Amino acid sequence: MPAADSDSRTLVLGIDRSGRVVQCGGNAPAVLGHRPEELLGRLTGSLVADDARRDLEGLLEAVAAGQERTAVLPVRRADETRTDAVVTAQPLVAAEAGPAPTALLHIRVALPAGERFQDPARMRRALLDDPLTRFGASLDLDQTAKGLVDVIVPHFCTTATVLVLESLVAADEVHAESGDAVLRRLAVTSDDGNAMWPATFPQGEVLVYPAGTPYRECLDTGRPVHLPQVDAELAAEIARVWRRPPVAELLSGTSMVLLPLITRGTLLGLLVCTRVPGYRRFDRYDVEIGMEFAARAAIVIDNARLFSRERATALTLQRSLLPNRLSAPSSVEVRHRYLPGSKLVEVGGDWYESIALPGARVALIVGDVAGHGVRAAVTMGRLRTALHTLANLEFAPADALHVLHELMIELGEQEPHFATCVYAVYDAGTGTLEIASAGHLPPLLVRPDGTNEYLEVPPAPPLGVSGGAITSRVFDVEDGSVFVIYTDGLVENRGRDIDDGLERLREVFGPDSADRPMEDLAKATLGGVYADHHRDDIAVLIARLRRLPADRRVSWTLPADPAAVKRARGLVRTQLNRWELDELSYTTELLASELITNALRYAPGPIQLRMLLERTLVLEVLDRSAALPRLRHAHDDDENGRGLLVVSQLAHRWGSRRTAAGKVVWCEQTVPGVDPDAYEPAQAWPGENHHRES
Repeated sequence: MPAADSDSRTLVLGIDRSGRVVQCGGNAPAVLGHRPEELLGRLTGSLVADDARRDLEGLLEAVAAGQERTAVLPVRRADETRTDAVVTAQPLVAAEAGPAPTALLHIRVALPAGERFQDPARMRRALLDDPLTRFGASLDLDQTAKGLVDVIVPHFCTTATVLVLESLVAADEVHAESGDAVLRRLAVTSDDGNAMWPATFPQGEVLVYPAGTPYRECLDTGRPVHLPQVDAELAAEIARVWRRPPVAELLSGTSMVLLPLITRGTLLGLLVCTRVPGYRRFDRYDVEIGMEFAARAAIVIDNARLFSRERATALTLQRSLLPNRLSAPSSVEVRHRYLPGSKLVEVGGDWYESIALPGARVALIVGDVAGHGVRAAVTMGRLRTALHTLANLEFAPADALHVLHELMIELGEQEPHFATCVYAVYDAGTGTLEIASAGHLPPLLVRPDGTNEYLEVPPAPPLGVSGGAITSRVFDVEDGSVFVIYTDGLVENRGRDIDDGLERLREVFGPDSADRPMEDLAKATLGGVYADHHRDDIAVLIARLRRLPADRRVSWTLPADPAAVKRARGLVRTQLNRWELDELSYTTELLASELITNALRYAPGPIQLRMLLERTLVLEVLDRSAALPRLRHAHDDDENGRGLLVVSQLAHRWGSRRTAAGKVVWCEQTVPGVDPDAYEPAQAWPGENHHRES
């Protein structure tokens, strides 16, 4: 606030070269308790306390050198009391002759308690000119409420409280509630030095004011309640009805105004303003000023309410569209982190996915829809659902992203959209990692020896942007490597170049990454991002890639000969005996017979039989035919066509997928005592409170 609008009083003295007072302002009695004529001719050193004279001399020496100086000094009043004052010495240019002052001394002291809130024009300027615009720029309810009480105190009252409807805080629709409405105290402040105010009226309290109190009257009527003085009897009655004894002591002798917060005909809450004894009591003109302030403040609070509701809706939608659990083979350890954008940034379209696939494989996916808001979140949900389906249909990464690209083109006909995505499939049986990317940032691979590098994946435009084909690349991954995929919010912000962010991420996954717990790596990945108030959404997926143990996987190559069926049954029986799964032998032998017979009939060349013992027992038959098998229902007089029907009835799951050389037909059986559907353990993920905030 400008000096003229602050609660202070200033005395101006003219002093000569010797430091004597030669001119004196007319308000000397109000500032120092002396009449002006009593100060004329006195040395300025006599106006300050003894221990402050040296500091005053320093000011005068600076003035003599033509410099202006300011200091806080204890000044001496006529009644010998001391009070701190802001003293400013300002040089003047005077004529050589005559007693004209050579400097001005400004002595500024705080107003006495009884004279505070005396000037209505000053209060109006302090409440209505600049502050509402300043704190109204915030769209956070808590910050808005704090800004309100910081303006009201000290310019309008000594203690202020902001209460709003609980439904407003919870981001629900506001109804015309009154009377027994549930309120929440968002902010409370006091400058009278009494710690009982915040203790008796705690911030964050959820309450219902009882009937027979001024607060309830304000809520019932929607009009201001003016209590010029709360006597001891009324204060005691309020405390009794409210069942809060300290209220009687705090309110006794105070002056109080309760101002309803109303906008568009809806009551949002109320402001409680109090002046403790010793200050001027509220009058009707104060109530008028307060209501004008409350009307404008209600608009600011309503804007914050609307923003909070929209954000909460978008966050809820976004979180509901993200996976609530991740799956992976038993040899692969997966951790994720998702952090929604800061409150200054709208909800985004980042997503992540880890999907266990048949044959000890896992699909690892991270994507980012361009833009923010509910539409980006909805588009993200569509893409994630489509990609989840394509993964379960066992599309190769490049093929899945191509189908997703066509979907984005179709969505773009309604509203332009594009997204980036990286899709990787790790095979824990072979130790290979196939990656395809559409305009996404490069994945980071950390080897067991601690070295790391960003993998070079064939570049392609983002999904929904024409201009190039999406292809994949296969990498041989060392056992125990850490694979990291992420969205741009992790490595890029307004104050940091993306190259610096990428380098920082490499430093996080340093030489000790191979031995560090996955949870520690996940926490370190988000270290330092929380303080960024313009942070975008962040999605990170971290996987420690290990192959299945050698004693849990076995494969054989069989010739294209009918005798291979009998040999396959013997191999399966022997291996199950080694794994101590003899109870599955009969069913598995029958399944192997049907799958190999089907391959012999339709595929040329040798056949590969593979068995994997993971959470399930997996049986795979690889041949050189690209034609995928189709389940048929044979007629009574058909001699064949029942093989896959038998497989579908006996197996827990079955399916097929194409490979570069042909196809794989597989089936799974549950292992006694083992849960076939195991997922990543539940985690308390950073940003969870953002999604559940009220």
